[in-house]
Amino acid sequence: MENTATAHLAWDQRWQTDAGRADWLQAEPDVVEFSRQLLAQLAQQEYKRALDLGCGVGRHAIHLAQLGFDVSGLDGSAAGLEFATQTASDRGVSIDFTRGSMEKLPYADETFDYVLAFNVIYHGDRPVVSRCIQEICRVLKPGGFFQGTMLSKRNGNYGKGTEISANTFVDLNNDDKDHPHFY
Repeated sequence: MENTATAHLAWDQRWQTDAGRADWLQAEPDVVEFSRQLLAQLAQQEYKRALDLGCGVGRHAIHLAQLGFDVSGLDGSAAGLEFATQTASDRGVSIDFTRGSMEKLPYADETFDYVLAFNVIYHGDRPVVSRCIQEICRVLKPGGFFQGTMLSKRNGNYGKGTEISANTFVDLNNDDKDHPHFY
């Protein structure tokens, strides 16, 4: 089996250009809606801690900070984090951006009220995804909230490309699928 921990390399290359970042600058409507509802639920708490796992160029981390969350953003891409840090500074929000692995989160147990992993943890095979989920559970506070995305086998891209591990494909003919995707 090929190394499945390569997605951050593809994203790092993509985040280095304006064109590569273009589709990843606006917070997703589902994240905007959920985070606003969650903030209302957490209104009585003095601190509302959020982790944007796989934060990329910072679109969701910045949105969450603008809402009033105390935000940490983690990504493996230096280029993404550099852009995110500059954008957060330009918008006047403070975010703790860290370069690291989604498989070994550098945070204490039960740190976050909310963990967001939008289009990120399926970039590996089953063991990678399992480790990510274990880490998310570890850093979430009891009663905390997780919002994330996964790929279904009903997805039109399932089975396309080379199967590098069970239900994990790399499609070198598709820019968005040129690194592992677990379904």
